[in-house]
Amino acid sequence: MTEFEKIYDQHFREVYAFILSMSRNEKLAEEITQETFFKALKAIDGFKGQCKMNVWLCQIAKNTYFTHLSKQKRLVPEEAAESSGDAVMERLMENREEAMRVHKVLHSLQDPYKEVFTLRIFGELSFRDISGLFGKTESWARVTYHRARQKIQDRLKEEDR
Repeated sequence: MTEFEKIYDQHFREVYAFILSMSRNEKLAEEITQETFFKALKAIDGFKGQCKMNVWLCQIAKNTYFTHLSKQKRLVPEEAAESSGDAVMERLMENREEAMRVHKVLHSLQDPYKEVFTLRIFGELSFRDISGLFGKTESWARVTYHRARQKIQDRLKEEDR
């Protein structure tokens, strides 16, 4: 058994469970997990051991999942426009514009605020899971999330002025 096969056997269930908790879709979680290990295999030489292997793999999985979601979101407006009326499209654009405002502000935040907020809201992870990813306490995850949320709200209010 190769070293990477050992890594795969040791961490597959954990990565799968992590993505399943985010996606709530078994088939998608399996696909993302497989893609994660494929990417990890290609990038294993870049793993410097600065974090635990499971954290590195979950980061790859999270990024792969978010990339998948981004691709899906780009397809939804076109499908909605074709199958629905103008009213649905207008509502979708309004919501999309609001979502874009939040994403722009979120993108301007520094880490770890950006990362913790994204994991909590879009990844729907618990504070416990987030704290585990960063190797910090649950309290740290809660405080970081609330500070990130406050920063986003403040910046959105400034934009509205």
